[in-house]
Amino acid sequence: YPLTLDRAKPAVNFGGIYRLIDFTLSNCINSGVRKIVILTQYKSLSLEKHLRLGWNIFESELDEYIFPIPPQMRINGDWYKGTADSIYQNLYFADKVDPKYFLILSADHIYKMDYSKMLTFHKEKNADATVATIEVSRKTISHFGIMKVDKKDRIVDFNEKPRAFKPLHDTSRPLANMGVYIFNSDILKYFLKEDARREKSHHDFGKDIIPRMINRGRVFAYDFRDENTRKPSYWRDVGTIDAYFKANMDMLSPNSRFDIYDTDWPIRTHKAQYPPARMRLDHQYPKKRADACFNSIVSAGCIINGGILRNCVLSPNVRINSHSHIRDSILMEGVNVGKDCKIKRAIIDKGVNIPKGTEIGYNTEEDRENFYVTQSGITVIAKGTKIQYPQRKITKSHEAFQPCFLSVAGELSW
Repeated sequence: YPLTLDRAKPAVNFGGIYRLIDFTLSNCINSGVRKIVILTQYKSLSLEKHLRLGWNIFESELDEYIFPIPPQMRINGDWYKGTADSIYQNLYFADKVDPKYFLILSADHIYKMDYSKMLTFHKEKNADATVATIEVSRKTISHFGIMKVDKKDRIVDFNEKPRAFKPLHDTSRPLANMGVYIFNSDILKYFLKEDARREKSHHDFGKDIIPRMINRGRVFAYDFRDENTRKPSYWRDVGTIDAYFKANMDMLSPNSRFDIYDTDWPIRTHKAQYPPARMRLDHQYPKKRADACFNSIVSAGCIINGGILRNCVLSPNVRINSHSHIRDSILMEGVNVGKDCKIKRAIIDKGVNIPKGTEIGYNTEEDRENFYVTQSGITVIAKGTKIQYPQRKITKSHEAFQPCFLSVAGELSW
């Protein structure tokens, strides 16, 4: 929230042209997984539209498919109560397909993973279930479900968001649950049916299914690492605004560990037909020209008509007007920034119009009165927000942006 005000989280824009779900789906395609079901629930309209326009690429004659399944309420009248319950309520479909393995994924994570290698690991270990894990620092363990693993990669303990980590052996490391699972079909069905009968259950894989399976089955950890460096691979759970913002900024790093330009692992999405991006100089003030674009992602259809852009991610069809300075910000499709604006550490959702002379990110208290501001100070302007800030009178030096207060008809204006 507020990016999920009108859409499901997997449909939130990311990295300029993508949706969050595109990264998980691209992993599937690049891994050879071509039988995909997406379990939707709330506010799924834009998500389903995106799937229809961008992911209608499968051949039904080859028994390939990708389609959403909203709650069917075959068992009772309940919505999905948790991740495990969402699978349980769709066992009717699973029985018709009759897969040997289930690959269960989250649709709001940013990473690149070859699931076929994880399946090979699962088979080699003769596992009942395999959980993808990634090493995290001890300072952040309270944000994740943490696994303890023996020297043969078998999970022997699981704690949800613990405060401390006690090593199991000398080389033991805190491994976080990535929300990526492979199950043997018969084993999963057994535990799902058992969980459905429990009244005191969250009906969740991390909180219920995996902890119970550890003591009664063969559950292994697939350590997600870069094969060349042996360091933990890039993975981000964008469950909060701050995490979402940081993951976008990660893509702008000169040494980014997440490369969207990797032709060996393409990221697919739906792209509307926009003309090329254009940056043009502002000739109105030729002697004070300060037009520049630094270290930013600029999508198709954008027009930067003067001003300075630094460390920004622009979705398609964004317009930046003269003498506006924008840095460390994410602007989504159709955003229009008027002249003489100053914006920093902001996320501006689709179609928002920023009036001339507006400042965002420079006065936290003022921003909190009008928008949503995170604890770290990131200002989020929701889709459909009407901004009616009074305009500022700019001094001779447009670089200085010093405010000039004028009293007009008893009202204070900028």
